[in-house]
Amino acid sequence: MKKMMIRVGPGLLPRRRASARRCLTIIALVALASALYAQGFGGRGRGGPPPPPKQAAPIDITGYWVSVVTEDWRFRMVTAPKGDAAGVPLNAEGRKIANEWDAAKDQASADHCKAYGAPALMREPSRFHISWVDDKTLKIESDAGTQTRILHFGGTVPQGTQPSRQGYSIASWQAALGGRAGRGGQGQPGGAGQRGGSLKVVTTGLTPGYLRRNGVPYSEKATVTEYYDLLHESDGEQWLIVKTIVEDPQYLTEPFITSTNLKKEADGSKWKPSACEVR
Repeated sequence: MKKMMIRVGPGLLPRRRASARRCLTIIALVALASALYAQGFGGRGRGGPPPPPKQAAPIDITGYWVSVVTEDWRFRMVTAPKGDAAGVPLNAEGRKIANEWDAAKDQASADHCKAYGAPALMREPSRFHISWVDDKTLKIESDAGTQTRILHFGGTVPQGTQPSRQGYSIASWQAALGGRAGRGGQGQPGGAGQRGGSLKVVTTGLTPGYLRRNGVPYSEKATVTEYYDLLHESDGEQWLIVKTIVEDPQYLTEPFITSTNLKKEADGSKWKPSACEVR
């Protein structure tokens, strides 16, 4: 009885031999993937300690970045009218507070930074400076409102940490899952592939504030989850896409999700810190 033959390249091999080769190839790929994971994402490699987050970073998001406002212009560039919360999934309590917003009262108060907290800061039309404080800590500064966010890699929120405008942020590197990170449009090129991975940041411990300048609220119970993805254009431009997910059981019926485009600048020559504004 003749053995069944299959074509592999220019020659012929028995089915069993071809199957064995496929198994060996799969085993080799799994071993290679395991080695790359150990080297690139905090693995211990040859038995040594995992590299610190700065060294293990799959992408470099440091430098100066500027907002490119391609959507939600009427909410980000100007202050919308009272009660205009289009796109924000407010519950009845949240809508009540938004409808009671008093711009004059905010202007007269000592706190003008309610719209500059972690849930809303990256949506500000602003410049941002991202830098390493040490091997385990990133810092994000905004010139709008002169705010500073500190991102801590590893660990948990220290006991006794007091609520603040920027809260307490825990960061981690996420391995790339492949596919396309772009969604079309300037700063979100549909043909740009995701490279290396992304930065995930989870922020809690917030003081109450505004998701938008016109008094759309978030509470101290809010949790902010962000993903920072780096895109490279064919002309050399770099874009940072920040996906922000705000969950608030007090004022929201479901997560409030936004995607923000930041374009990298050559240096900090246009950096102009300014105070928080109530507009």
